Amino acid sequence: MIRRALLAAVALLAGACAPETGLSADGAGELVQIPAPNTERGFTTRICRPAARGPARLVVINHGSPGDPAERPRMRPAACDNDAVRWFTARGYVVALPMRRGYGATGGAWAEEFGGCVSGNYRPAGLESAQDILTVTRAMQARADVARGPALVVGQSAGGWGALALSSLNPEEVGALVNFAGGRGGWRGGVANSVCREDRLIAAAGEYGRTARVPTLWIYAANDSFFDNALASRLIEAYRSGGGRAEFFAAPAFGRDGHGFFFGRGGSAVWGPRVERFLRR
Repeated sequence: MIRRALLAAVALLAGACAPETGLSADGAGELVQIPAPNTERGFTTRICRPAARGPARLVVINHGSPGDPAERPRMRPAACDNDAVRWFTARGYVVALPMRRGYGATGGAWAEEFGGCVSGNYRPAGLESAQDILTVTRAMQARADVARGPALVVGQSAGGWGALALSSLNPEEVGALVNFAGGRGGWRGGVANSVCREDRLIAAAGEYGRTARVPTLWIYAANDSFFDNALASRLIEAYRSGGGRAEFFAAPAFGRDGHGFFFGRGGSAVWGPRVERFLRR
């Protein structure tokens, strides 16, 4: 019961609260369907714009994955008034919040299966996420209200793992990536900070790093119940050992569970200065 309640809370943070049609809850966003393979409707994507008019820099923010498969169809993009989204729009970004294959109104077959604790096929699962992220990024860059140039990609949990997988492809459409609490296979057997085939997760991070050359920032809170700082350090060490470019911010404890640090209310007051410094480089 404790694990189920925790996973439900994380799912709410990752795919929070707004109607699935029309404007977002604060009246500043729109929902669009971006063409996607193997889906009936395409990627359901919320777009939130900054106050200034004209083309704006693009950030694509990518959600996590709930532990309970029954929660995936009920997920929704975060609202434009979410703390994390507002941090970016306040700095002149147009924010895209897509739902990947198998989540929310996007529907279709779930593409990110990693085989559970038996297999731990984390590398291909992440690359499936990466393909969805890249498809949305390219479509957004074709819009008149998006400025030319590489996008910033941000991901939380499974979305962060997808961002790391995307870094291994070095797409010219992406200039930098920020990974919040990225990983897969957490809460093995209902135990906090126990990961299915941790060795394979670390190995997959190393494989991504061997071809990745895009700058990345990794952020993990001290009280993350899925991926603690000790594991995060091993992941980033493997990624760097292959040549990947990565900075690490070991954030302090946040709320009851730091895994929801990125989308959590007040989180941007802690991670914002570190992200801003990364983006100025």
